[in-house]
Amino acid sequence: MSIEAELRAEFDRWERNEKVFFAVLPYVLLSICTLITLVLPFWDVSLNLPLVLGLTLVIALWVGWFHAHPRWQESGPLTGLYYVGLIVLGASVVTLAPWYGIFTFIGYVHAFLFLKGRWRYAGVAATAVIQAASSTGGLSGATVNEWLVLSLVIIVLAGAFFRFAELDDRRNHRQKRALAELHEANVRLEAALAENAGLHAQLLVQAREAGVQDERQRMAREIHDTLAQGLAGILTQLQAAEQTAGRAEVWRRHVDNAKNLARDSLTEARRTVHAVQPEVLAEARLPEAISDVTRRWSQVHRIDAVLTTTGEPRPMHADVEVTLLRAAQEALANVAKHARASRVGLTLSYMEDLVTLDVRDDGVGFEPGTRRADGAGGFGLTGMRQRVQRLAGRLEIESEPGGGTAISATVPAIPAGAGR
Repeated sequence: MSIEAELRAEFDRWERNEKVFFAVLPYVLLSICTLITLVLPFWDVSLNLPLVLGLTLVIALWVGWFHAHPRWQESGPLTGLYYVGLIVLGASVVTLAPWYGIFTFIGYVHAFLFLKGRWRYAGVAATAVIQAASSTGGLSGATVNEWLVLSLVIIVLAGAFFRFAELDDRRNHRQKRALAELHEANVRLEAALAENAGLHAQLLVQAREAGVQDERQRMAREIHDTLAQGLAGILTQLQAAEQTAGRAEVWRRHVDNAKNLARDSLTEARRTVHAVQPEVLAEARLPEAISDVTRRWSQVHRIDAVLTTTGEPRPMHADVEVTLLRAAQEALANVAKHARASRVGLTLSYMEDLVTLDVRDDGVGFEPGTRRADGAGGFGLTGMRQRVQRLAGRLEIESEPGGGTAISATVPAIPAGAGR
C-alpha cells in the first residue's frame, strides 16, 4: 500500500472513531450526572429529585431524537432549533443541580459539529455562561458580579480554544482534499503510463513488422532472381536433354548444365536460409553464439577477443538475436580489416527493455564521418546501422585516430514469441 493510501485510510479510520465517540459522549456525560443525582439526595434533602430526573429524561430524548434524524443536521433552521432547545434544557437542569455543568460541556461539541459561522461562537458563549453558573453553584450560589466575571473568562478561553480547533479542522479538511486529489492524479498517471507503455510496445512491434516486411520483400526479389530462375533453367536443360537423347554429346552437355544450375541454386538456397536463421543461433543461445564467433575469430586472426555478458540472459526474438549476432560479426570483421588491434572486448548487456552489444578495440581508430582513402567508407558500418534501425534501435560509434574504436548497438528487448 502506498503512503498516500495509508494516509487516506488513517483519516477515514480517525473520522469513524471520532463520529462514534461524539455520538456516545452526550449519554456518557448525562449518565455521570444522573448517577450523582441519585447519590446526592442522601446528603442534600432539598434537591427536587423527580424534577431533575424528569429534565434528564427530556434531555436524553431531545438529543436522541435529533441524532435519529440525520437530515435535520443538514438544515440550518432545524439545527439551530435543536441547539437552542439543548441550551435551554441545560440551563434549566443546572439551575436545579449545578453538577449538570458536566453535561453542558456537550454544548461546545455540538456547536462545533452542527452550527456554522458566527453562530458557532454564539453557542460557545451560551455554553460558557451556563458552565460559569454551574461552577459557582448555580445562579443562587454566587453574586451576579462573580457569575459575570467567570462567564467572561470562560468565554474568552473557550473561544480561543474553539478557534484553534476550527483552524485545525480546516487544515485536516484541506489535507484530506489534497490526498483525494493526489489519489486521483496518481490514478490518472498510472492510466497514462499504462497507455504509454502500450503505445510504446505497439510502436516497437510496428517497427519490427516494418523491418520484417522489408526483409521479406528483399528476400522475395532475391529468390525470384536466383532460385526461381535457376529452377526454370534446370527444367529447360532437362527438357532439352530429353529431346536430344539420341545425341550423346549434346545430351551430356545439357545434363552438365542442369547439374551446374542445381549446384548454384543449392548454394543460393543455403545462403538464403543462413540469412534467415544463422546456423550458429539454431544450435545455441545468443551469448554462446557470439562467444563461439568471437573464439573462432580470435583463433583465425590471432587477436585477443573476449565476450562479457551482463544481466540475465533470456531468449529474444529471432530478429533481435540475428541483428546482434550480425553486428558482432561485422564489428569483428572491421577490426580484422582495418583496426590493426591487439585486443578486442565485447560486452552483451541484458536490461529490462533493451539489449546492448558493445565492441571496443585498441586499434588505430578513425575519424567518424570521413571516408577512408582505400574506399572502405566508415569501416563498412552502413549495413550494421540499417539492421539496427529496422528494429527501432540505435548504433553509436566512438573513435579517434590512434584511440581505438567503440561500437554500441542497442535494440529493444523483444522477447521470443512476441508478435505471434
